[in-house]
Amino acid sequence: MTKKSVFILGYLVVSTLCAQAAPRNPSGMKAILVLGDSLSGGFGLKPSEAYPALLASKLRAAGLNFQLTNASQTGGTTEGGLERLPAHLKRRIDIFILELGINDAFRGVPVAQIQNNLQQMIDKVKARNPNVRVVIAGMQLPNYGADDYVSAFGKMFSELATRNRATLVPYLLDGVAGDPSLNLPDGIHPNANGQRILTDNVWRVLESIAHETAAEPSSHVR
Repeated sequence: MTKKSVFILGYLVVSTLCAQAAPRNPSGMKAILVLGDSLSGGFGLKPSEAYPALLASKLRAAGLNFQLTNASQTGGTTEGGLERLPAHLKRRIDIFILELGINDAFRGVPVAQIQNNLQQMIDKVKARNPNVRVVIAGMQLPNYGADDYVSAFGKMFSELATRNRATLVPYLLDGVAGDPSLNLPDGIHPNANGQRILTDNVWRVLESIAHETAAEPSSHVR
């Protein structure tokens, strides 16, 4: 083996060890977890076009040192969220953005059950991260207020926010729902332009929380 080969091999070994040793959430970096469905996952789009990725860009532009993890899944339900959440509780969560429930509603799951599942997720995150800031993305069914189920579903998010002292995005799809120019051909999922509006809807409440969280001392996962 030549000296050049030895040098390259040694460099690769050291680089690999450094990469393995590097923490997934570097010291001083605050963490945001987004747990959602296809609306947060950017269905039909590049990951970089979904609102969580656009939020990460806004955070960087504002000089805020956050690591954002998008744990969203197409077709995601509250029950599925409960199953996926434990894998993300091993690391600290400073801000928890919860966007689930609409797929449950489309399947006719009782509102009380949806709310209970969402509450369990919030409780689990808070149990490991007592100082976590929770942001709840509110949703509405078509013909809001037309019947008891639709009305109860729409009110559920504000009730959860009040109970948990969380911050509410009143309606994630505000300014996007029902506009063909802002949605994919399915009329359900936002296109890239629609995702930019979702970003603004979330950023409107997240910006101040992110600044406050960035200024707080880092805490450890229980």
